[in-house]
Amino acid sequence: MNYYDMCCRYKGQVVTITDKAGKRHCGRIVEVTRTHVYIAPEGGRNLGGFGYGFYGGWGFAPYAIPLAFIGGLALGAAFFW
Repeated sequence: MNYYDMCCRYKGQVVTITDKAGKRHCGRIVEVTRTHVYIAPEGGRNLGGFGYGFYGGWGFAPYAIPLAFIGGLALGAAFFW
């Protein structure tokens, strides 16, 4: 199974994505295209900016990760500590 299919399957779920540089991205998958997966960081664990009514009210804005740059994907909130 490729990462596009996995991301589509886990849309709406909290995941941890590890990119090929070793950086971990934790959040909820909110959108998937053929080239990118968009995740919204969960709770206050974000280093990015705030969204304005985007994806269900005030919160953290989703950001894109290129599918070609994904090195691993894990399902579940067990990675949040």
